[in-house]
Amino acid sequence: MSTPLLWAYTGLTALAPGLLTRMARKAHAVQAADPERFSERLGHASLPRPEGALIWLHAASVGEVQSLAALAPLLAARATLLITTTTQTGAQRAAEVLPEGTLHQFLPVDTAKSVRRFLSHWQPNLALFAEGDVWPRMSAALAARATPAALLNARASRSRSRFPRTSRALLAPFKLLTAQSKEVMAGLAQIGLAPEQLAYFGDLKAGLPAPQAAPEALAAFQSATLGRPVWAAVSTHEADEAAVLAAHQTVLAAQPDALLLWLPRHPARAAAIEAATSLPLARRSYGQMPNASTAIFLIDTLGEAGAAFAAVPTVFLGGSFGADGGHNPYEPARAGCFVLHGAHVANFAAAYQRLARDGYARQVAEGAALGATVSARLSAQTARLAPWADRGGDAASGAAARTFARLEALLRPLP
Repeated sequence: MSTPLLWAYTGLTALAPGLLTRMARKAHAVQAADPERFSERLGHASLPRPEGALIWLHAASVGEVQSLAALAPLLAARATLLITTTTQTGAQRAAEVLPEGTLHQFLPVDTAKSVRRFLSHWQPNLALFAEGDVWPRMSAALAARATPAALLNARASRSRSRFPRTSRALLAPFKLLTAQSKEVMAGLAQIGLAPEQLAYFGDLKAGLPAPQAAPEALAAFQSATLGRPVWAAVSTHEADEAAVLAAHQTVLAAQPDALLLWLPRHPARAAAIEAATSLPLARRSYGQMPNASTAIFLIDTLGEAGAAFAAVPTVFLGGSFGADGGHNPYEPARAGCFVLHGAHVANFAAAYQRLARDGYARQVAEGAALGATVSARLSAQTARLAPWADRGGDAASGAAARTFARLEALLRPLP
């Protein structure tokens, strides 16, 4: 089944495949990914295919990798795992949380040649997509090769509701679709997917432990914050930055010695953040440490969110003042943090609602309103919460086990 939108997409990109290639080349450079690995985005493998069964996992970036973290060890016991990501940060996160021996490549662009090269080399026995990022040619090519595919932990999607026929055509070949929430599952059913394709096992991210706090980073953050009122802004995007700066100005007006630990989602944003403020600032990537007059400790390094969560009881989680859809709030909540966020959290709406009911999260308005909420918590010297514990049976271990059990029917034919 095809639709006018899919015909238009395949026709345009067939006539001008360079459009997708140029977009991928620009993204590869912006992400500071290894230039020698760009050819992977054209379907040229940089690793040999191992013998035996191979399961291909696709996770666009960090959040999607997290969706697969609990399921991956179960799959790795059955076959070699290949993970593709769209971003360099996703690749780094995959190396940290997925089983040893997992292979990594960048996702090929959705041109006929790139898709054919990728699938011909890797010949996956099973393809699993985390949350979304399903491309038309790849979906069609997997179906043509009779490669079983599944979409796991699907998130809410505006395009799915705006273009239901196209979304149904894109996902119809998939043998299984699971969702982060019952609401998302209902949306998948509403676009006309077959009931036997759909299942809800719980959010794969819900039971993941808090990210590990690297000892050196935790010691540095605890030293920097000792005796000072402190809060953190974590995984912020460009659309969050002005609001975070305005909020910290409000906090400083009430508590001049307050310190903000700021971890942008993409460390490359650090220069723009520094240029946007006259507040005294120290940058972690430069080896700087805050002194008594430092107002912002800009942590423009990767893999240190766990240490920030362990050092700070109140966290603003970014991606929620713009169009990014929010980030996974279970991670800071499991570390005992109270999570503040903006209104735009469509990717994790059910998670935020659940944490709000449990007293671990609160929605705030931008700028001064965020600052007032932070300032009130700092003034009250609000203690760290007990680590949030899943009480509803949706822990990642449980959701992963139930998902794996359903995938068994697709895994049995593996050699």
